[in-house]
Amino acid sequence: MTTRPDTWLGKFLVWRIKHIPQRQFIVILSILTGLITGLVAVLLKNSTHFIQELVTGERLRDYHQVYYFLFPIIGILITVLIKRSYSGPVGEGIPSTLYAISRRNGILKPYRMYASLITSAFTVGMGGSVGLEGPTVSTGSAIGSNLGRMMHLTYKQRILLISCATAGAIAAIFNAPIAAIIFTIEIFSLDLTMASLVPLLLASVSGAVMSMFLQGDNRIEILSADVVAAFDVAHIPAYVGLAVMCSLVSIYFKRAFFTTERLFNRVGNTYLKVVIGGLALGLLIFLIPPLYGEGYGTINHLLDGNVDQVLSRSFLWDEAAGLPTILALLAGLFLFKVLAASFTMNAGGVGGIFAPTLFMGSALGLFFARVVNSTGIASLPESNFVLVAMGGLMAGVLHSPLTAIFMIAEITGGYELFLPLMLTSAIAYLVTKGIDPHSIYTEQLARRGDLITHNKDQTILTLMKTEQVIETDFIKTKPDMKLRDLVKVFTQSRRNLFPVLDKGVLVGVLTLDDFKAMLFDKTLYDKVFVRDLMTNPPAVVEKTETMEAVMHKFQTTGAWNLPVVDQGKYVGFISKSKLFSAYRRKLLEVSD
Repeated sequence: MTTRPDTWLGKFLVWRIKHIPQRQFIVILSILTGLITGLVAVLLKNSTHFIQELVTGERLRDYHQVYYFLFPIIGILITVLIKRSYSGPVGEGIPSTLYAISRRNGILKPYRMYASLITSAFTVGMGGSVGLEGPTVSTGSAIGSNLGRMMHLTYKQRILLISCATAGAIAAIFNAPIAAIIFTIEIFSLDLTMASLVPLLLASVSGAVMSMFLQGDNRIEILSADVVAAFDVAHIPAYVGLAVMCSLVSIYFKRAFFTTERLFNRVGNTYLKVVIGGLALGLLIFLIPPLYGEGYGTINHLLDGNVDQVLSRSFLWDEAAGLPTILALLAGLFLFKVLAASFTMNAGGVGGIFAPTLFMGSALGLFFARVVNSTGIASLPESNFVLVAMGGLMAGVLHSPLTAIFMIAEITGGYELFLPLMLTSAIAYLVTKGIDPHSIYTEQLARRGDLITHNKDQTILTLMKTEQVIETDFIKTKPDMKLRDLVKVFTQSRRNLFPVLDKGVLVGVLTLDDFKAMLFDKTLYDKVFVRDLMTNPPAVVEKTETMEAVMHKFQTTGAWNLPVVDQGKYVGFISKSKLFSAYRRKLLEVSD
């Protein structure tokens, strides 16, 4: 993004360079980013709740079947119609931000600063079974990215602003500034240095303060520490069993989500997806009304143990329902919530999976506690297991155990649960990761080789692009070319390597060593052809291959140059020297 020096922005940037050091300027921008994302979080929450009040207001209270079944479909349809007015995709949330960091130099298009904000309000406000956290992070990340571009920041500084926006958004939504910082570090694989930690701290605090200033105590209604019982060491085996259940449900969550996505991808027509997904979602919500919307009210009731207030809205409920019926309905909550969320998003709705994860965890925790208590083996405090299961499922689904621990502790004030939270989150994370190494956020990025991790070497290779290191200044030869012509080519070339092409297709390579001994024997000039001299390259690089795969081919072959092809057609060569030079430059850029 270029800025003319005679504009107000250009004049400001010149003044800033003269008067504000870069480090202090980044601190100022981090505070500004946190305040803006805090404002975005409040705006999105209030607009969503406003739509919910319109839909579920007193006039429609007697027709609850209508808004349970019909309005989610209408909300998704409105969302799809709005999305068609944008020039690119909307609704990928955190995965799209991760992709922008790894493949687009941290650049997010300007329309993303408001697209998710508008569309998710209609999706969730009219009953879509997803959360607002993903859209808030997506919106904040786009704001941080474009603010960084406007201020002519480097790649590393843009990534820092995107991370600050994420921390500010999570802190504003949950009033959990510490968990917000940890979430950003875990999900974005950010280097934890003082240069990045201080801006993250300030952005997180700014987001939380903005939310508190605008909303007061009217924030997410997760119950506080008065529902938390003291930790009992005797319950450790139960927490271990809960952790294993959390890991199994986490794997089910991810596989059900992506299986549904694959099925919807087979449907080519956008509006047919709306119809199929909307009807499926409406049917689920009609049968299990607590699946309607984000579900934080349901979480509160489950924490209080008020199962009847949650389940009584379903026509399957009976006042005289026994324990088997209650357990079956609770199991339905955590088994079908992921399907409701997947139907919402794959039908065209916009939302996140953070809230569904917490929702499923609360139902799973109460289910587990009541099963154990019904056996008489132990008397487990239900509220504790509801909270710990929320953390365990978050650790398994998102692969962010530290976030899970601090998130649940902060939003509930239940710091007495630190030990069971640590135990359950760690086991759930280890078991889940052992079976499925990637989180729901990173699965598709990892398949494409676009995932950035805390492994610095892998991060550098992910950020590098194959086309950036391809060299094309090689003189091409043909198989039927005589040695006489090859000598002429050699005298004109600055290289000792020659690709051999047949109608543009690479059929071999030729080096100076292959014909050096024949240069002074003119009797061979018309008898020897290139096809007699060429050899097969030790390996061939596809233009679409990841840099990690390219580096592996250099290591296994020991070659100094490897040819690059695009669907068989010759493109150029990659040399080991240029590859390592580019690697060094990217390392300095990222570590700046």
